[in-house]
Amino acid sequence: MNQQNINFQQLALDIKAQGQALGFQQVGITNTELSEAEKQLDHWLAAGFHGDMAYMQKHGIKRTQPAELIPGTLRIISCRMDYLPEPMNQTNQLMSDPIQAYISRYALGRDYHKVLRKKLQKLANLITDKVGEFGYRAFVDSAPVMEKAIAQKAGLGWMGKHSNIINKDAGSWFFLGELYVDLPLPVDTPVTDHCGQCTDCMSICPTQAIIAPYTVDSRRCISYLTIELKGSIPEELRPLMGNHIYGCDDCQQVCPWNRFAQLTDEKDFIPRKNLNTIDLLTIFHWSEDTFLSKTEGSAIRRIGFSSWVRNIAIALGNAPASSDIIRALNTRLHHNDPIIREHVQWAVQQQVTKINENASLVF
Repeated sequence: MNQQNINFQQLALDIKAQGQALGFQQVGITNTELSEAEKQLDHWLAAGFHGDMAYMQKHGIKRTQPAELIPGTLRIISCRMDYLPEPMNQTNQLMSDPIQAYISRYALGRDYHKVLRKKLQKLANLITDKVGEFGYRAFVDSAPVMEKAIAQKAGLGWMGKHSNIINKDAGSWFFLGELYVDLPLPVDTPVTDHCGQCTDCMSICPTQAIIAPYTVDSRRCISYLTIELKGSIPEELRPLMGNHIYGCDDCQQVCPWNRFAQLTDEKDFIPRKNLNTIDLLTIFHWSEDTFLSKTEGSAIRRIGFSSWVRNIAIALGNAPASSDIIRALNTRLHHNDPIIREHVQWAVQQQVTKINENASLVF
């Protein structure tokens, strides 16, 4: 590749146009300077807010110094893709129904890692067609990459107080993906913060995991508890989890900027297997084979069957008193998996307590 013959200004415009043609709603470009993000990450890790996510500190400076991860990296192409599968009022209704299973909206369709990576590869191929062979690597939430800090620097949005990226024209219901490249492309202007005095996301958080603006203690976050944490979920947090069995969208639901969010037009993000409208009792009865079948091609499968049942058991314990729920829980009361057994026993205890309280009110 002879870079002297490349009009990088025009190439950047072409990359953005091609990215949108592939289905990305926005494409931005930034350099590799992430020193401020590095300081914030160091403080966050030092406070232990990453919990059991040891991988957050495993790679050292490679996370915040892209050229250390992929030598030769000069620029990062950051792309965002909308994934909201249904109107937010519909989601609100489901969230408020304690016998329905709430799954974070991003996980209802095909695994986003696969969808975005395929499109990023196509974008890289299109760039190759224009400039010849060049150095690059695609990332989708699967390597030590500061995707949110990168997206902010690339002009895709600003970091909200809930730590998600917000775009003033599109809200925050979108995925991020990156191409690390060795091309000296012109960079975009970072977006300034537009959260103002609003703290709705902090107030709504069921477990109060957003302990300060822009700071999430993962150890209290429902997304971490239901997805990342293996083993026992702290008892004091279980009643606060409601019907959330995989992830949590509460902070996004209340964000005023999400009134501008657009429904996705990506077929792969449309809900599969009725997971957007399924009840807790139905999925609690799934066998492991059924779980694997129903979540094939989904990000949900990554947590495994044990965590899946654990999460549903907690939600059933949080549901209104019901003899049907107790009967269902009793089928796994002596499960051979100690994690399932522990959480089912807790859920039974919660249900029995509610039934006894209701009986005492009658008399």
